[in-house]
Amino acid sequence: MLEQKYAALQRSLLALGDVVIAFSGGVDSTFLLKAAIDTLGRDKVLAVTADSETYPREELREARQLAAWLDAQHEVIATSELGIAGYAENTPDRCYFCKKNLFDNILPLMTARRYHNLAFGLIADDMGEHRPGTRAAREYRVRAPLQEVDLYKEEIRTLAQGLGLPNWDKPSFACLSSRVVYGEEITLAKLRRIDESERFIRSLGIRQVRVRTHGEMARIEVEPAAMSRLLECHEQILQRLRTLGYEWVAMDLGGYQSGSLNRILVREIQSP
Repeated sequence: MLEQKYAALQRSLLALGDVVIAFSGGVDSTFLLKAAIDTLGRDKVLAVTADSETYPREELREARQLAAWLDAQHEVIATSELGIAGYAENTPDRCYFCKKNLFDNILPLMTARRYHNLAFGLIADDMGEHRPGTRAAREYRVRAPLQEVDLYKEEIRTLAQGLGLPNWDKPSFACLSSRVVYGEEITLAKLRRIDESERFIRSLGIRQVRVRTHGEMARIEVEPAAMSRLLECHEQILQRLRTLGYEWVAMDLGGYQSGSLNRILVREIQSP
């Protein structure tokens, strides 16, 4: 079944002829980039990474390294989500503005480099979540090859490992703005505080972490297996995060959950 899905992915990419891939350096976009290069050839594929306030420096470094490792054509473009009207207000449609801005910035490069197709790393798992960015993708006719062939995260990890990708088991990542509770303004200071907080916690040996921000409170999500490590280091974490500006620091007993802030939206929709 997995081999059939990969073959379907290759057929889909081959039908495109050429493609620009919005490349974050995560497992999904790296796998998509590798599959595209193997299928179409290096000259028919261009990886584009958006460097913005919501994208941590270490993620940008890793994206550059991965592109070089794949011998991919790679462009880094400067974008600014905080400069987009409607973004900093942090409504539930925030990701729509982000993706629209991303595609707006990539399209001129596509035209200049004579590419005809744009794709991003949406996967089958994402279709059950609140993903306003998919609306922008439809408006701009951006392809989602992994989702189109019904590939799920664990399947992608298995295929990526088989292809020898060095980041096949990299923890999931989302933009830093996704840590701020809806309705609370997003600022550069908050994004930097979140980035520094998560970087510090990862330095303690915890791979998957989210520092959800609710005003002056940091709600830390880690996988259940890492909770004991978080408690072992609680004094260091408390001191560091208070230095960064948080007044209260808490551990979420529910553990790490992708898009956990969207639960509030689900409750609002379901309430009479």
